[in-house]
Amino acid sequence: MANQYEFAGRVALVTGGASGIGAATVERLRAGGAEVHIFDMANGEDVRDSAQLDAAVARLPRLDVLVCAAGVGGESLHTEDVSDEEWERVHAINLNGVFYANRAAIPKMKENGYGRIVNIASIAGKEGNPMAGAYSSSKAAVIGMTKAVGKDVAGSGILVNCIAPAVINTPILGQLSEEHIGYMTARIPLGRVGEPGEVASLICWLASEEMSFSTAACFDISGGRATY
Repeated sequence: MANQYEFAGRVALVTGGASGIGAATVERLRAGGAEVHIFDMANGEDVRDSAQLDAAVARLPRLDVLVCAAGVGGESLHTEDVSDEEWERVHAINLNGVFYANRAAIPKMKENGYGRIVNIASIAGKEGNPMAGAYSSSKAAVIGMTKAVGKDVAGSGILVNCIAPAVINTPILGQLSEEHIGYMTARIPLGRVGEPGEVASLICWLASEEMSFSTAACFDISGGRATY
């Protein structure tokens, strides 16, 4: 039986909440009693548009939990084949979108002196994956940004952390080549990809009141792949 975290009375916003890790997180947050709002391309909402994120946050009665799960894998390309447009697209979604969401959420959380922010990075942000220069660098930047933002708001009641999953069984795999997926899976000591629900369990702990003495940190969920 899965652990149940208490979110009664809490309001959460999950970007990328319509599928994959985001959808699994939404399900667990709601099971814990949270009022969960989804910001997702499936609803015509784009994390690259900071004004849309600002408006979405402004509409909420309060904001206690932000989970930034919106992301894109990018095309599996050798470095010399990555176009300007592809580089900028991946960073706009994976990095700028996370920053815009964090920036919009913080003033709302400060109003009540409480908040939990969980950003989704990747093991690729620590190790780098071949044929994934844009993705790897965007996720490395999310880790660095999380550490900076967490320290920036320390003492305000807002805790900011990120997670670094290895390959997870989500729709994003459809954007990657079999060669790319095989490379990532072969590096996992547990010998399999992770499932969205497994990642959601870590996210929900980081989003809960039980997590009270960690900020500006990166938590691995990599099946043993991570070495630091």
